[in-house]
Amino acid sequence: MRLLIKNIKALIATYDSNPGTIAGQKMSQLPSINDAWLAVEDGVIVDYGEMKDWPGISDWSQLTIVDAEGGYVLPTWCDSHTHTVFAKSRALEFEDKIRGLSYEEIAARGGGILNSAAAMADMREEDLLRDAQGRIHRMILNGTGALEIKTGYGLDVANELKMLRAIQQLKATCPIPIRATLLMGHALPAAFKGRMDDYMDHLENELLPKALEIGFDFIDIFCERDYFQVCHLEQILKISKQHQKPAKIHVNQFYSIGGVQAAIQGNALSIDHAEVLTAQDLSDLEKNPIIVTGLPACSLFTKIPYTPARELMDRNIPVALATDFNPGSAPNGNMNLVNSLACIQMKMTPEEVVHASTQNGAAAMQLDSEVGSITIGKKANFILTEPLEYLSELFYYFGETRIKEVYINGVKYEN
Repeated sequence: MRLLIKNIKALIATYDSNPGTIAGQKMSQLPSINDAWLAVEDGVIVDYGEMKDWPGISDWSQLTIVDAEGGYVLPTWCDSHTHTVFAKSRALEFEDKIRGLSYEEIAARGGGILNSAAAMADMREEDLLRDAQGRIHRMILNGTGALEIKTGYGLDVANELKMLRAIQQLKATCPIPIRATLLMGHALPAAFKGRMDDYMDHLENELLPKALEIGFDFIDIFCERDYFQVCHLEQILKISKQHQKPAKIHVNQFYSIGGVQAAIQGNALSIDHAEVLTAQDLSDLEKNPIIVTGLPACSLFTKIPYTPARELMDRNIPVALATDFNPGSAPNGNMNLVNSLACIQMKMTPEEVVHASTQNGAAAMQLDSEVGSITIGKKANFILTEPLEYLSELFYYFGETRIKEVYINGVKYEN
């Protein structure tokens, strides 16, 4: 299939070659072409330019032409931290939050992750897959064109493997690139109460070998004061190195307990959450910059601080943005809301937000050679907006969408 988009107000994030991870201060420098066109063939970007240099096309047969009518075209969002495969909502806990209970208080009385694990055990694999497909369909309609999905709600071998099989099925059947993360340490099940070290050894000896047979891309752990400790993170980082599975680590959501330093030492691909960063954390990241993924929808829903993106970028540290879509602390898979929150609450400019939600998100999934920018040879996964006066309107109208069409592999994605 051949596709030509014409009369684009501005073609956003145009790079001659894959730029890789874009660090802090460069994130504000967003290359674009005004009054542009974009050419696609067989699902891949093949050319682009200014309308005054309209391409000479000798063969107009089997060519679809779309008039952008002054809309912007930019890469689809790359959502690099999600828990999209889950059993059911935790809407009753939402009511507990309204009554004033904290995330930690709900978890302490058997809610939170343990609640999701109980629902996971009761759900059939085919139903788990069906529900996740519906969520991903809605995410794509909102502009997401690449996605990471974690396990972590199984809390035992059988159910973690059930989740992992479902994610692999999604990878095989969904039209967008999907990465699978084995979230080995998410919460401590009741059967291992008081024996966290034993639980981690159990996961390494019993879960890991079977998970490797099914296959996954990344490994993760929730390193936090009342969850898994730095020694357990170090155990995961050793597994990461041994099996060449890059680590994407939950750290510093509530407290700074040394997870940042361990992640740096263990060559983690990204640290995610990082809502609470000390001066030492920031200094260490400045010396050893790795991708920091902010999850502003989680901050909104749980009323915790926002990742200090401005401080990170001022120190030339790369920032990505993701939804953290999950049933407990971020029940929303809409990257447009995430991007608006990043502008409003994290003081990121629209240019920085685009880089964080496209190229850096792709780099945080090691997908930046395929998606994340308008680059010849990359997948034709892009967003066409309504006619807008300014790119910032895409984020200014928070809670709404100004996306007109989403193209995946060069084909308009239909509702």
